[in-house]
Amino acid sequence: GARGWAAATMNHYRSLLSLAYRIGIRKGKVNSNPARAVPHQHENNSRVRWLTPAEEEVLRNVLEAKREWVEHLPEFNLAINTGLRRGDMYRRLRWENVNLELRILSIPRSKNGETQHVRLNRAAVAALEIFRLRGNGVGAVVRNAQGEPLLSRPDHWFKPAVREAKIENFHWHDLRHTFASRLIMRGASLRAVQEALGHKGIAMTLRYSHLSPEYQQGVVELLDEKPTDSKTDTVIFRERQAARL
Repeated sequence: GARGWAAATMNHYRSLLSLAYRIGIRKGKVNSNPARAVPHQHENNSRVRWLTPAEEEVLRNVLEAKREWVEHLPEFNLAINTGLRRGDMYRRLRWENVNLELRILSIPRSKNGETQHVRLNRAAVAALEIFRLRGNGVGAVVRNAQGEPLLSRPDHWFKPAVREAKIENFHWHDLRHTFASRLIMRGASLRAVQEALGHKGIAMTLRYSHLSPEYQQGVVELLDEKPTDSKTDTVIFRERQAARL
């Protein structure tokens, strides 16, 4: 797309401009909405790219080896262990919505417009404890080593680190895919992963269904089950053969 933007980004800008023109028309400032002439871009939401254990090890080594990157490890750890969206983690996550004792955090208004509750494993709690040491436990959670809130995109360190680790076709949002994929591959239900990701419906979560060890296999194995109160196919076949003699 234009400027290398993803289709979703282009559609967001198109919608924003269209809204501005619609307001302008209602107020008599403009007569038409040229944004409507811009075609809607097809969004491919089926892409699932996750970090393999080997890739993660290399990436961690790269981050730990550089002084200017190692301070960002808590960001990486929090993202890969919670599946938080980038905007939720950097801009919306605040200490008043984090309870380390109960191991839960909340995003009051996530992307789908609803409150999202996120359970925390040990690695996520450890990352949050580092952030608490960097600040005073109020306001924005994600902070740099100097205690300043990190509200900008992590591209300035994440993209170069991924390149140095020689990991192909991997973006920040793929940490969210990694979180979900690992849960599925370790036996979590699609419903549980839907809630963990904050998906409003199950459709978005179904992209991970092929990774489930039971979801597809369990369906076809239904054909292996034999009714306990009926004859087997072999017995029925032999009886029919005998009747013909």
